[in-house]
Amino acid sequence: MSDQSTGALNGSTPLSSQARRLSPTRILLYLVLVLFAVYYLLPLYVMLVNSFKPLEEIRGGDMLALPQAWTLAPWSSAWSTAQIGVQATGLKPYFMNSIAMVIPAVLLSTILGALNGYVLTKWRFRGDGIVFGLLLLSCFIPFQIVLIPMARMLGILGLAGTTSGLVLVHLVYGLGFTTLFFRNYYAAFPTELVRAAQIDGAGFFRIFGRILLPSSGPIIVVSVIWQFTNIWNDFLFGASFADVDSVPMTVALNNLVSSSTGVKEYNVHFAGAVLAALPTLVVYVVSGRYFVRGLMAGAVKG
Repeated sequence: MSDQSTGALNGSTPLSSQARRLSPTRILLYLVLVLFAVYYLLPLYVMLVNSFKPLEEIRGGDMLALPQAWTLAPWSSAWSTAQIGVQATGLKPYFMNSIAMVIPAVLLSTILGALNGYVLTKWRFRGDGIVFGLLLLSCFIPFQIVLIPMARMLGILGLAGTTSGLVLVHLVYGLGFTTLFFRNYYAAFPTELVRAAQIDGAGFFRIFGRILLPSSGPIIVVSVIWQFTNIWNDFLFGASFADVDSVPMTVALNNLVSSSTGVKEYNVHFAGAVLAALPTLVVYVVSGRYFVRGLMAGAVKG
């Protein structure tokens, strides 16, 4: 019996596996991945470290160095006392504006996208391909093209400058993406189950709620993460359609940085940037692996 076979019987790793793990190519690959990770994480590190420093320490020291005197004053100032424009309200009210905008927009776009995907795959009708093609086309329309028509529609509906208007804007713009996700996911779902339920007398919403929706967990996670990230990080729609009382977090952060006169409070700006990015970071850390599973389960099929 060969040494490799003996090693396999004894529970040890074969020499070929050890050589493959320690090969120069694999080591080089990991080094490249580490370099890319450091490159992309460096801005986050700089923001975090300097958000805990006094302003004098930032001016006179290395921005990559850890704080010599840790302080939470920049965070407190960015959250509740920083001057934004002519007001000194901090980012707190604008953070709540973003929450009030994101949650209903994500929920509505996900629910309507699921219904659209259900109809386009299990309740076929004449022209369904054209409808899906038009929805798919909406995914590739640049933001700038819809600004004037959307502003006109919000004015007609009386929603200009309101949080409800921003919810409607993101709902309409995100519906094409969520429909694409659910349509491709439901296309792989057995149609025979739907037909059997119809024979048993189940209606449209009962089939959707009892058969398709319980198995849609992976694609729901994909849709929620996608929509949450896009809506939370959006700046153009917020700057174009929001009023003073409905300004989202991203616009307020820009105003915080640009409205600083005289002494630039870089530590406050860093803290504000981390606060603005924190929700999306939490979402990806908590559910990022489910996002990948959802994509693999059918979001990119079709």
